[in-house]
Amino acid sequence: MKLVTLTGEPWADYGLVDSGHGRKLERYGDYRFIRPEPQAMWAPASEEWDAHGEFLPAPDDEGGGRWHYTKPTPREGWPLRWNEVTFTAQTTPFRHLGFFPDMAPVWSWMREQVADKPEPEVMNLFGYTGVGTLAMAATGARLTHVDASKKSVAEGKANAELSGLADKPIRWMIDDAGKFTAREVRRGRRYDGIILDPPKWGRGPNGEVWKLEEGLPGLIENCRALLDADSRFLFLTVYAVRMSALAIGELVRQHFADLGGTVEAGELAVREEARGLELPTAIFARWSNK
Repeated sequence: MKLVTLTGEPWADYGLVDSGHGRKLERYGDYRFIRPEPQAMWAPASEEWDAHGEFLPAPDDEGGGRWHYTKPTPREGWPLRWNEVTFTAQTTPFRHLGFFPDMAPVWSWMREQVADKPEPEVMNLFGYTGVGTLAMAATGARLTHVDASKKSVAEGKANAELSGLADKPIRWMIDDAGKFTAREVRRGRRYDGIILDPPKWGRGPNGEVWKLEEGLPGLIENCRALLDADSRFLFLTVYAVRMSALAIGELVRQHFADLGGTVEAGELAVREEARGLELPTAIFARWSNK
């Protein structure tokens, strides 16, 4: 199994400007924000950061933190663009801005895997606000977008409207990812690709409890059942857990050994504009059959 680093490069509407001393400075269109980043253990390129706001962390029993603004910032959000996809960025109580910019190289990689397939069927589990879903739909894929949050699915649909992609064949499902995937297996469904970004902990729409270490092996098993020798990819990302890329890579390798293809594991990273260094953000494992 090959270990790799998948690095996100700056694009017009997003860039990691600088990082260090446990924080990072990012640009989101015309706005700049500072967020905590424990892995930025080095010194920043500059000691003077000019930002519109900063997320100040706090213990979970105190709400987990809050945004402190130093310049006018549209609280209702503002549009950003990645290739054909337009979506709303917004400061959220969860310290991010409504999407995960380190996923940009993943969106490009998925598109490459199915580029020669007419109307490939792709499923996005834990799909959040739908930027990855729309990145695939824009190239002609048929999507099944699954998220337990009614609000997130509504935001995904709004992003589809912003992008001019509301008429694309997307099934927007408000459902527990594990239960939905198990039902798809029983229905005999198949997909050409699956992307999943499970949280460390979460709840389904009916109070179902998700714990990553307990639920991930069964979920990967069901994902394998939904893919076949003509399928092209599975991409799994894991954030903010004490888990190794080698561990999730081996999990995927064992379940996909009978399909052939290639399994890789490693880290997602974002390239800093100030010095070109790579800031690690998550671990991943992927299977490809192209």
